[in-house]
Amino acid sequence: QVQLAESGGGLVQPGGSLRLSCAGSGIIFSFLTINWYRQPPGKQRELVATITSHDITIYADSVKDRFTISRDNAKNLVYLQMNSLKPEDTAVYYCNVVQRGLWYWGQGTQVTVSS
Repeated sequence: QVQLAESGGGLVQPGGSLRLSCAGSGIIFSFLTINWYRQPPGKQRELVATITSHDITIYADSVKDRFTISRDNAKNLVYLQMNSLKPEDTAVYYCNVVQRGLWYWGQGTQVTVSS
């Protein structure tokens, strides 16, 4: 059974940093493209960052140069390092994997950027 578990969210002041982690079980991250999505309050879920199996990274324009996605294949973890956080980054952040046409999501982790 595939399970994804995000952690690392919390409350941070504008300009601060957080590192989110996504742990996978029942699935091998190294073979797959992993995505981070977020859903701001009252808005649709949006794609934030992607890392492919060849470690190619892609970012939404809104987070480019502030967020970094990376992976640790030995630990089956994917990270999202978030720097220079802004209030508009407030959202629930989700880890996502698509395998054999099936979409898998974690439970999400809340990130709140506020003074």
